[in-house]
Amino acid sequence: MTTLPLSPDELLTTTRAVRKRLDLARPVPMDLIRECLEIAVQAPTGGNAQNWHWIVVTDPGRRRAVGEYYRRAFAAYAESKSFAGNLHADDPDRAAVQRRVGDSAAHLAEHMGEVPVLVIPCLHVPGELPAANQAGLWASLHPAVWNYALAARARGLGTAWTSLHLAYEREVAELLGIPPNIRQGALIPTAYYTGDTFKPARRAPLDTVLHHDAW
Repeated sequence: MTTLPLSPDELLTTTRAVRKRLDLARPVPMDLIRECLEIAVQAPTGGNAQNWHWIVVTDPGRRRAVGEYYRRAFAAYAESKSFAGNLHADDPDRAAVQRRVGDSAAHLAEHMGEVPVLVIPCLHVPGELPAANQAGLWASLHPAVWNYALAARARGLGTAWTSLHLAYEREVAELLGIPPNIRQGALIPTAYYTGDTFKPARRAPLDTVLHHDAW
């Protein structure tokens, strides 16, 4: 498929989390998802293990079931202090943005099961997950997931990186027949987006978070 005429910087700065603007009514061809996954698996993995697996859920019944687990997990998350809508309440500028983020997250939770394609990226993990630092483990999956999101954006699709369903990882594994040694790393709703395009997000100035040589 022809990709959008985006420069590398435009692609990187306008690949946003899409929640309210996912087109729930327009089907997404599986061939297009495969194109995005071909880009995803070009990402590096530790030791070149290539130990990822990709569950693509398009069956309406299974999507509804995954969406219901996500909705349950979101209901608990929305009551927590870490919920996006509750952060930075003492900063008027940030609080308004966070409320919008919270509203969009709630919208996605309500409609997750209606999104045309749900992609669950997984890793083959022999034995149990390590009890200590898991950064190295998931570093073999996260670059590929971001490759997928970028490839989707370049093809006119919107995505959002979510993980709340992992509160019900075992139940989702049973639903989809995922073996015990395959661990889920995220849930990526994927659909065409409504509206024209996206723009870079407002961020804190780089110098407020940059530390050169030492903290």
